[in-house]
Formats: sequence, structure tokens, C-alpha cells
Amino acid sequence: KAIIGGTAYFHGRPVTVIAQAKGRTTKENIERNFGMPSPEGYRKALRLMKQAEKFGRPVICLVDTPGAFCGLEAEQRGQGEAIARNIFEMSGLRVPVISVVIGEGGSGGALAMAVADEVWMLENSVYSVLSPEGFASILWKDSKRAGEAAEVMRLTAGDLLKLEVIEKVIAEPENYTRENLDKVCGQLEVFLSDFLKVYTSFSIDELVEKRYQRFRRI
Repeated sequence: KAIIGGTAYFHGRPVTVIAQAKGRTTKENIERNFGMPSPEGYRKALRLMKQAEKFGRPVICLVDTPGAFCGLEAEQRGQGEAIARNIFEMSGLRVPVISVVIGEGGSGGALAMAVADEVWMLENSVYSVLSPEGFASILWKDSKRAGEAAEVMRLTAGDLLKLEVIEKVIAEPENYTRENLDKVCGQLEVFLSDFLKVYTSFSIDELVEKRYQRFRRI
């Protein structure tokens, strides 16, 4: 339930949009498993991607997850395999793929939707291999040092842009609410339009090779 998606139209062009949803209320968060996808969710995302590939539709991924669901039942149903399969299939997907981290981008749960031609981040989002609490627990055996861990991990949009892990940072208003959401969406619309113009001009072989080289460089 944490993965939602389907076909939409962007400036008259059919695209496939896949998102990780958390919900706004406690009830919605519980229904969406607090944005932590199960193996079935990742397989759903992959089905949508392969369908997009079949019909030549670009893929737009909106990433917002603290990580994949780590419960025993998820592992029993093949969580690791589902994430690995998405990463493998996305690396060779024969249509343009753009991933935008809009909140949390945690661990393999985010990477399974971020093997893209470009990765963008909202200004105040984070993207990392694991949570600062997890990092502190592993490195220092003390989760209370999460703040210190966050500094070391360099997980902010600005840091990752400097490291060339991502291609673009999307500015957010100082007081970002649903009322001024259009300011961010307006920027995103322009950037997406430019992205699609550029990446749909590549041949399939050029597109896949460019994506391959992007991750070789990282």
C-alpha cells in the first residue's frame, strides 16, 4: 500500500508516475505502513515500469520513504530480492527515468526507485544509505548520536549535489505548506518538461549507456 502509481499525461505526453505514499493522518500512515514498501509494492512498481517500457512512456518516480519494510514477513516474501530486481531492471530500462526525492530517501527502499537517468531532491529532503540513528548505532553503538551521524553522512540535498550524487536541487519556500505547494510544483513542471525534451531525444542505446555511465561515475 506504500507504492502507488499509474499512467498520467504531462503536457499531453503519456507518462508513468510511481510514488511512495505515507499519508497525512495516523490512520493513513498505518494504512500506508508509514511509507515503507513491502516486496509486493516493489514488484508492483516494477510491473508499472515494464509496462511503461512496453508502450514507450517515460517513468517519473517520487521517492519518500524511511526505507523498505524490514519485518520478518517481508523478508520471508523476498524483500531483498524485490529491491535487487528493481535496481537491476531499472539500470537497463529502455525509456527515460527521473526520480525525485520529495522527503525521505532511505536505504535500498529508496534506491529501488532511484536508479534513474537523473535524481533530483527537494531542498529539505534527505537521501542516504540508512538513517542517522542506524548509522550511529552501527558506528558508535549509540543511536542518541544521530545528530552527529547526520553531519558525517552528508545526506542533505546540498551535500549530495556537491558530491554529484544528484543532478538538481529544487528550492522550497521557507514555510512550506499545502497552501504554497504550487511554488514547488511550478518549478518541478519546468524541470520535468526540460528533462523529457532532452532524454526523449536520445536513442534507446544512448539512453541506456548514459544511465550506465552515470552510475559508473558515482
